Amino acid sequence: MSTDELSVTFAALADPTRRAILARLGEGQATVTELAAPFKLSLPGISKHLKVLQRAGLITQGRQAQWRPCQLEVQRLKEVADWVERYRELWEERFDRLDEYLRQLKDDEEQGRGGGT
Repeated sequence: MSTDELSVTFAALADPTRRAILARLGEGQATVTELAAPFKLSLPGISKHLKVLQRAGLITQGRQAQWRPCQLEVQRLKEVADWVERYRELWEERFDRLDEYLRQLKDDEEQGRGGGT
């Protein structure tokens, strides 16, 4: 995934309404009306959110008669998860080193106290 695509995807994920829409689509495809139901937004307002999600490649919108059902595009989410995973490994290594350093400081402190009494 290119940096530009990643930026567009993270910008789409930054909004809680869009994340809620994705969570709902994780349960299966839904129409715009179904997606709008839990929100105090107009259909045009929900449609704007859906366009952002479409541009980010996170959803697709089909056509069935007069309905335009939306569905989650899990591949894009997997790409984001893979990108984050690389950094998670780095963070875990750094936290492990920090834990070791803090244990060493604590051991040194305890040895300093125990020697005088």
